[in-house]
Amino acid sequence: MTQPNPPTSTEHYIVQQGTTLRQHTGFYLAHLTASGYSAQTEKGYRERLMPFVTWCEEHGVMYATQVSLAWLESYQRHLRGYRKADGNLLVVGGQLGRLSAIRMLLRWLLKRHVILYNPGDQVTLPKGAKRLPAQVLSESETVNVLQSVDSRSVSGLRNRAILEVLWSTGIRRMELANLMLCDLDTGRGVMVIREGKGHRDRVVPVGARALMWLERYLKDVRPRLAYRFDSGHLFISQKGTGLKRSTLTALAGDIIRGKARLDKTGACHIFRHSMATQMLENGADTRHIQAILGHEKLETTQVYTRVAIGHLQKVHKKTHPAERKKSPGSTKK
Repeated sequence: MTQPNPPTSTEHYIVQQGTTLRQHTGFYLAHLTASGYSAQTEKGYRERLMPFVTWCEEHGVMYATQVSLAWLESYQRHLRGYRKADGNLLVVGGQLGRLSAIRMLLRWLLKRHVILYNPGDQVTLPKGAKRLPAQVLSESETVNVLQSVDSRSVSGLRNRAILEVLWSTGIRRMELANLMLCDLDTGRGVMVIREGKGHRDRVVPVGARALMWLERYLKDVRPRLAYRFDSGHLFISQKGTGLKRSTLTALAGDIIRGKARLDKTGACHIFRHSMATQMLENGADTRHIQAILGHEKLETTQVYTRVAIGHLQKVHKKTHPAERKKSPGSTKK
């Protein structure tokens, strides 16, 4: 018995015409999950794509084949004037994120012969602003934050160890929350970050100061927290479970603004920004910072070179007429 020939692109295209744009978008989101993307990534794409699908339906566009370049440009104009729930306009980065997600959806549909061409590739995307990290702590401010933690209590010593690790390693909040006991090698002074952003593993160094606080935590605090239950995470709650991201954000923010009384926004991520900036100012190579932070592209790391201005301050102080120290007895001309 001969096997039937697979459908041609045209035949497949015709069959797909009964499926709506909303249904195809649901298939695409399911594809992301099946491909190993995190739930957070899938959620982000859903939040960017579904408003577009709803907008299309409100204007009578129900199928993917109806989405043209002119239609996408119309939606782009809609985004420029779109106001969020707080009344503020959608920033350029938000517009770029939504349009990029639509482009990825259309590319996926093109590969599956749902559409015959991708109008999204012809859209001129807005240029995203090259933003600097919102807040960065100086070395003295960082030390002030760490020393403001009362390490005499069980939770206090744990929190001090958490902040010391954030500053020493520059790891992300989720990476810290996912750390297991087996990921820490105190003998080598390293920590294994498993499936960080982009599902990439990496090994990061842990400084002697952070290791000292970690050893105190592991010896004096963690056994008491894991008395009844132990999830295996490095940092655990009073119930022995891993710490939630919201918990880490709350404790870091409370220490920065509540205990240290610094007028700085941000929480866990501010230690990542600060570590990278401070190391660059002290002479670290950008590529070494890239490896520690786990950035895929060097350009992502190079943003910190625009924040680390210690060398510029030295040049400014040495050469600016208002800052140059005049020799004794010198007079103005």
